[in-house]
Amino acid sequence: MTNVIKPNLNEAVKVSLKKGEKRHVGALRLILAAIKQQEVDTRTAVNDDEILVILAKMAKQRRESISHYEKAKRHDLVAQEQFELELLESYLPAALSDTEIATAIDNAITSAGATNRKDMGKVMGILKTSLQGRADMAVVGATVKTRLSP
Repeated sequence: MTNVIKPNLNEAVKVSLKKGEKRHVGALRLILAAIKQQEVDTRTAVNDDEILVILAKMAKQRRESISHYEKAKRHDLVAQEQFELELLESYLPAALSDTEIATAIDNAITSAGATNRKDMGKVMGILKTSLQGRADMAVVGATVKTRLSP
């Protein structure tokens, strides 16, 4: 279990405080609060893999919020959510291309010996460890479902 992301976040808060960057401090504290909430809920310290799941979830929430705020023509809120999304993405690993995701799905289906939708859980279990935080798991799940359909 590696623990690199959380110390980096704490250090980024200190640096941002010294520079007087209130927006950065606020956004970083939101991230740290989500991590702390996970630790309180599970009563264990989170590792980097779990933090990546939290960050991916927060990024997805920001994307959805941006969509809703744009429809409501709330450009001030869009700008704030966009700022937070960019900050979150800076801590996430680089997103995989569609080709890389397709290759990972093919490999997972082959290694699980999946032949139909009943095997979807096995395939998703394999993919979750390798793609979490690097791909939208809802899209991956839909793709796996399509490929395993008769």
